[in-house]
Amino acid sequence: MQERKDKWSVGEWMTSNPEMVPPTMPVRDAFFQMRIEGYRHLLVVEDKQLLGIVTDRDLRRPDVTKDSDGWDDFYRLDENYQVSDIMTIDPKTLTSHDKLEKALDLFVGEKFGAIPIVNKNKEVIGILTRSDALSAFQSALKFSGDALRQH
Repeated sequence: MQERKDKWSVGEWMTSNPEMVPPTMPVRDAFFQMRIEGYRHLLVVEDKQLLGIVTDRDLRRPDVTKDSDGWDDFYRLDENYQVSDIMTIDPKTLTSHDKLEKALDLFVGEKFGAIPIVNKNKEVIGILTRSDALSAFQSALKFSGDALRQH
């Protein structure tokens, strides 16, 4: 039996099967994976359990050298650092059943760019990004925008 989703639940708007990386991945590899794939967030997972999240901001480490030899000039992509060294540990999560308003409170209140979505076993099943939330808001405006504008 397929799970029924509420139109305004997190599960309706999340991205399923998000990109996940192991905590031992070198920071340099994570940077290039994000750049090539166009991701801004990577979930750090081991044995199906969420350990942390790495964002493109986490990877920004100004280099103090005067050489202008490419990406290392803007980012410190040291081979000695692993994702576990820079990730946000134990990030806040939501479930697919949570209401979208709960996610919006985290986006606005905590200034998050993404929220990992987990099942009852705390296994990662998705990610909700700010962009996903804006898509939901856009849909809500199409649905009831005229009523909102009149008040």
